[in-house]
Amino acid sequence: MHRREPLGGAEFAPETTYLNSAASGLLPRRSADAVRAALEESASYGTMGRDYFAAATASRAAFARLLDVPAERVALGSSVAVQSAFVAASLPAGAEVLVPEGDFSSLVNPLAVHPGVKLRTVPLEALADEVRPGTALVAFSAVQSLDGRIADMAAVRDAAKAHGARTYLDITQAAGWLPLRVADFDFVTAGAYKWLLCPRGVTFMAFGQDLGRDGQWPNARHAGWVAGEDIGESNYGPILPATTARRYDEPHAHYSYIGAEQSLGLLAELGVETVHAHNTALAEQYRAGLAERGLLPRPAPGSAIVSTPGIADAEHRLAEAGVRVSVRGGLLRTAFHLYNSTDDVDRLLSLLG
Repeated sequence: MHRREPLGGAEFAPETTYLNSAASGLLPRRSADAVRAALEESASYGTMGRDYFAAATASRAAFARLLDVPAERVALGSSVAVQSAFVAASLPAGAEVLVPEGDFSSLVNPLAVHPGVKLRTVPLEALADEVRPGTALVAFSAVQSLDGRIADMAAVRDAAKAHGARTYLDITQAAGWLPLRVADFDFVTAGAYKWLLCPRGVTFMAFGQDLGRDGQWPNARHAGWVAGEDIGESNYGPILPATTARRYDEPHAHYSYIGAEQSLGLLAELGVETVHAHNTALAEQYRAGLAERGLLPRPAPGSAIVSTPGIADAEHRLAEAGVRVSVRGGLLRTAFHLYNSTDDVDRLLSLLG
């Protein structure tokens, strides 16, 4: 068996065996250092620092490069739920929204509670086949939070296009480890505090190439001063929204985006393809070890997330031993990322055994 050492070198030195990136990622040392420096700066220059927009602008560009989309089609936010509410508000009255059963609540609930939306749920595997002429929007996660299943994104995209439906893709559990092609989706959201290794409060939304054409963007209902075309002239009264996706920016959490710039820079240095190969190899080693013990995880081919029934009660014992995992829906969920190693897999299996 090929032994794998952590990626990232001295950027990570956790006191725990951390296998919980599907819940929250570890912050690289460079990101933590940058946030600490920004906090010190705030003692003399205020909580917006000396340049409130520099790190946010750099983070927007870094995220855009990661997904190979234009930076002018990326907006900055704070949570997936807020962005889902924006997408819901862009729909016509009576719109049918198609979502997978059991997808993450921050994606689904703002759509479900929006007046006039008719939410229809189907099994993930049937999502593409269930798109129909009356479907206005298909919303789904690229990777399921509960068990790591990877959606057939191309099939859903093509089915939606054939029926004239828009698409809303949540890549929170995918961005940072799974190579993605997202330019043909209408709305793409990413909570960046998991696999993208950013502080909480960093969320991005990318807009597809057809949205905003000829200036026909969806209504920027939550636009404030940071969304103005001329920010210096957007402090009082109604504003003129930016001509790019910046019209959907929220006033960003300054310290969070200070860290995000550094975290996204690390991922760019390593490369998503490299991280993908590393993570999935560790996950496969873990699956093989579970099989040797007569344990069968939920099927999720090619995923860095492994969720296993029947052993959820091991979480407390693992935590006492310094191994961080999580339990979701009665499944023991483990997630393998760039800072993990073969030794982490061996330790987990030994404790489970």
